[in-house]
Amino acid sequence: MTTTFPDISISTDRLVLRALEDDDAPALAEMMNDELVGAWTAVPQPYTEEAALHWITSYAPAERTSGRGLDLAVTEFLTQRLVGVVQLARTDWRVRSTELSYIVAPWARGEGYASEAALATAQWLFADQKFERIELRTAADNTASQQVAQKIGCISEGVLRNACIARTRTEDGGWTDLRTDYIVWSLLPEDLDGVADQMADAGYSAFADWS
Repeated sequence: MTTTFPDISISTDRLVLRALEDDDAPALAEMMNDELVGAWTAVPQPYTEEAALHWITSYAPAERTSGRGLDLAVTEFLTQRLVGVVQLARTDWRVRSTELSYIVAPWARGEGYASEAALATAQWLFADQKFERIELRTAADNTASQQVAQKIGCISEGVLRNACIARTRTEDGGWTDLRTDYIVWSLLPEDLDGVADQMADAGYSAFADWS
């Protein structure tokens, strides 16, 4: 039984999802220092290029080879500019299940990139890797992330009360923890029926290829 992810590249009309590379470090650090990333993730703030390089050269390869997860850079097909990151984590190879999350750079928001990248990843997981379940967790007040989950066909399964720690700015410009709920979403292979057509009708790429 396969228990690790391949070194994969996934393409859509607008995007290429690939392994993180050393040259991504400056753009990755800039993206991780964004206000919304700081609020909705556990990424250390401020986030340095050294931390980005550690992610690229140590953490991401270890996640993939161990079978725990997969970290993919999301780049624009035409410019190769780093749009964001898609992550798979908490993978259960027996159940064929994994947790998916996404981060998009502030300049790239509002273009449908998160939905496009998440849908392409889901299509690859179901068709090529034979996964049976993808799970997403979104903070209760993170409406943008919830909209992505809905666009790609996810079903809301319930609420994990008081299970999420978000962050908010303090008066002195620092960060303080803010406890909130997680909304749990799931995506099964059959949930994708019709989703690609709906996204295409909305003007977003729904075709994915991989190698």
